[in-house]
Amino acid sequence: MAGDTLSKSEYISHHLTNLTYGKLPAGYERVSEGHSHVLEQAQWTLAHSAQEAADMGFMAVHLDTMGWSIALGMLFCFSFAWVARSATAGVPTGFQNFVEMIIAFIDDNVKSIFHHNNPWIAPLGLTIFVWIFLQNTMDLVPVDWIPELAKLFGVHYMRVVPTTDVNATAGMAIGVFILILYYSIKQKGVGGFAAELAFQPLPKWALPFNLFLELVGLIAKPISLALRLFGNMYAGEMVFIIISLLPFYLQWTLSVPWAIFHILIITLQAFIFSILTVVYLAMAYDHH
Repeated sequence: MAGDTLSKSEYISHHLTNLTYGKLPAGYERVSEGHSHVLEQAQWTLAHSAQEAADMGFMAVHLDTMGWSIALGMLFCFSFAWVARSATAGVPTGFQNFVEMIIAFIDDNVKSIFHHNNPWIAPLGLTIFVWIFLQNTMDLVPVDWIPELAKLFGVHYMRVVPTTDVNATAGMAIGVFILILYYSIKQKGVGGFAAELAFQPLPKWALPFNLFLELVGLIAKPISLALRLFGNMYAGEMVFIIISLLPFYLQWTLSVPWAIFHILIITLQAFIFSILTVVYLAMAYDHH
């Protein structure tokens, strides 16, 4: 375990550092295993420390977040496609029954919220729910297992829960925000959407105040989506990391009850993100 060779603060920092690929500028001094050297020219490389990852700036890519989110998305697509191809008539059993329960659950919720004709909304809600649930579920894997396995292949940083990275949650929230704008303009036109922002909830003479309030509310939607998911999952990850620093007998005493409780959190957060997406898109369709 990393905790056997690192101090507690170093251990926590190590587990909260993403596998980052980015560009270091010319003249940057890199420090690795007690040795330092200065880069003669700008270089794209993997970060060797949390500080290097921060110094790479906005254009850096978190390879572990990208890799795990894509892999879990493919797992979702392939498993549901397999069930669709092998579905049988009559009473479903096994994994087919589980998948049909999820589909029926999301479909019922979408029908109760979204009262317009759009065949893409229910599949979107299903995709968001299952994909985020799978990402959240990685938080139940013991914190040292995959990072220690990655070290055998020379990878020193590995965060396996994409939703504990605000870049991932913000990316999904921005995608939802783009859909909100698209359907708002498609259903109401540019003028109708602009009028909706400018002439409510106060009378028309209060246009500046209306516009300010409505823009704040509009922008708050993706921000709240991103930060709610990120905050809950990041907090859960921190609890697991702190528990892993305790003596072995306390680890199992505390981690098992927390993991059982955390199942509720990971499911609830996936459901909230999915349902709020449907709610926001229903609002985009509604005319005020």
